[in-house]
Amino acid sequence: MRPVRVPAVASAVAALALVSGCGAAGGLESAGEAPSAVEPARLWPDLPPASAAPYDYGEGETARIPGITVPGGDVHRLDPVAVVQAGLKAKTDRDSGLDELPDATVRQIRACRTAPDDCPVLAPYYFDLTGDGRDELVVGIRMPGRQLAVRAYRADEGDRGDRSDQADRGGLTRIMSTSDAVISVELAGRDLILRAPSAISGYEYRTAWSWDDRQQAMLATRDEILRAPERRKDTGRDRTPSPSVSATDGRPSESPSADGR
Repeated sequence: MRPVRVPAVASAVAALALVSGCGAAGGLESAGEAPSAVEPARLWPDLPPASAAPYDYGEGETARIPGITVPGGDVHRLDPVAVVQAGLKAKTDRDSGLDELPDATVRQIRACRTAPDDCPVLAPYYFDLTGDGRDELVVGIRMPGRQLAVRAYRADEGDRGDRSDQADRGGLTRIMSTSDAVISVELAGRDLILRAPSAISGYEYRTAWSWDDRQQAMLATRDEILRAPERRKDTGRDRTPSPSVSATDGRPSESPSADGR
């Protein structure tokens, strides 16, 4: 990284302002010498850089959902249970295996029509995650061990005004797939924030998933460990206010029914 330098013109203007204001009532006064920017020092500069990741964490992995069409490109008109069931047969563009669900969860998903009380698919949410003015479908899937799988789906470009003959029309693509033992899932701007417990007492992990236009997928753009917010003794709620929600109506839809209605 190149060192950050103050432009010469800006420095000259600042110096002139200080000189002209000297001695005048209410004039500018110098606050002392500004600290100079320090370029990061590289450790082990002779170490050859890695060219490939040692593990495939599934980042940027997408999957076309077979058998699902999106009427008018409106994901609100989809049955989320049917989407999740169809997603069990989806083939990802890379085979990291991280989108796979536990066998017990798969059986429950397949039985959502006949055993709706045990269906692990949570009520869907609809947010414009990509910034194109149309909502994406966000679904949560309960898993054993209080874990949660989070999936986000986007109507394919063919239903978003693309009139080319090569356009794929009416399809649905999964643009995000992750799972964790979450504390909460939140929306901040257009980012999905997953909070997960840490092994260190009083701390938690927070991962921000953001749309990447080049990759055409949601990426984990920020992953950090932070002090957990204090909780009020009277309510048990976090002292830290929740991020502002930006959505079509700011509320989830009704819980998905077993018959898709």
